[in-house]
Amino acid sequence: MHFISTIFALLIVLGVVVFIHELGHFLAARWAGVRVNTFSIGFGPAIAKWHDKRGTQWQLACIPLGGYVSIYGQEDMFDRKKYQELSPEKKQGHYLSVRPWKQFIIIAAGVTMNFLLAWGIYSATFMFHPKQVQLPVIGQVIRESVAFDAGIKPGDKITYIDGKHITNWGELIIAKELASARDAVVTVERTSGKFTTNLAPAERWGLVADGSKTEFRRKGFFGAIYSGARETYYQSKTLLTVLKQIITGERSSKQLGSFITIAQVSGNAMAAGFFALLSIIALLSVNLAIINLLPLPVLDGGYLLILIVEAIIGRKLGGKGMELAITCGWLFIIALFLLTMWNDLARVFGLM
Repeated sequence: MHFISTIFALLIVLGVVVFIHELGHFLAARWAGVRVNTFSIGFGPAIAKWHDKRGTQWQLACIPLGGYVSIYGQEDMFDRKKYQELSPEKKQGHYLSVRPWKQFIIIAAGVTMNFLLAWGIYSATFMFHPKQVQLPVIGQVIRESVAFDAGIKPGDKITYIDGKHITNWGELIIAKELASARDAVVTVERTSGKFTTNLAPAERWGLVADGSKTEFRRKGFFGAIYSGARETYYQSKTLLTVLKQIITGERSSKQLGSFITIAQVSGNAMAAGFFALLSIIALLSVNLAIINLLPLPVLDGGYLLILIVEAIIGRKLGGKGMELAITCGWLFIIALFLLTMWNDLARVFGLM
């Protein structure tokens, strides 16, 4: 039963995030007057399909681990000669028939919708779901630890880390992780006043939360909208920092996970309740948006970069160089998929 609920949770989370992403591309293409051939949830042969009045085929495919929107003529973006040879009738609704700025909007709409989804979910959560948070108050300091040597004591409250206001223990942990490769500037508040200290990088700072210091928080409409935007930005910044640390070797690539990790986290969230599942959808939506913005030719970020470069140099890119870049992009994606699958299988079977 747990396995079935985990798979069900994975399908819900992936389905919502992918649908919203592809819906962005679809709506932008329709707005720009570009024809959409297929809107697919999943890959491979269709198990159910239907056509709308404009000829778009909507389908559910047999491998429900993603999805795509097939936009008429987008595959010709590096072969304008092929487009020029089309008849006037076949040029109607073609991707290359619209101005580059409209092409930019079509490509950017997917990640934009993912950010908006995350913003909406976080805002709704702040507004409708009172959350019990652990305040950043110290209950215990481990002897001979980084925090102990810095003079931090039980009862102290951490208020800022590297200039970021800390309002709960979760923010403290994230800020500590983001500062894992350098000294963190920490502001401490106690009854006698405030002081600032530097905490050197360490596996643990040696701080234990005071479990009795909690409070329930719920925000009004404007506060929730602001907090939702702030949380979306913060999660985006956190992911970018983690990716940077993995690239520079400051963090192990073993922390990357595939859809197996997503399934496990989604299943646990579903068991925890509706708002926990929503938070996972929001987090995955942010992750999908950030990953898609990476400047790889096979991702949205790569196509956006190409449009920007074309606008700067005043000519279209194409030829063998672009074919090689796209091939390298696909090889990178495949390698990343294999790495994340290996990490997950190694964790499942106790190989790491």
